[in-house]
Amino acid sequence: MTDEQGPDDRGPDDRGSEGQELSGRERAVLAMERRSWRGPGAKERAIREQLDISPVRYYQLLNALLDDPRALAHDPVTVNRLRRVRDARRSRR
Repeated sequence: MTDEQGPDDRGPDDRGSEGQELSGRERAVLAMERRSWRGPGAKERAIREQLDISPVRYYQLLNALLDDPRALAHDPVTVNRLRRVRDARRSRR
């Protein structure tokens, strides 16, 4: 934004998430990814019990978060690690 532009003069690409924070659910999804999990099914069980969503919906939300600059600002280590994993999986296909 230039000095002579007001806040309403921004173009569609300039409208970001300035001043907006992640929702509680979004923060909980990132927190879930920071944890380590014992055995198969533990993470899926925790997703259902703690977030009250299906694992499929959880991974949809997580994938969208990986492209969200607010998530990167909130937890850069986790987001960058998950982006690397996602990119490696895509390149193997």
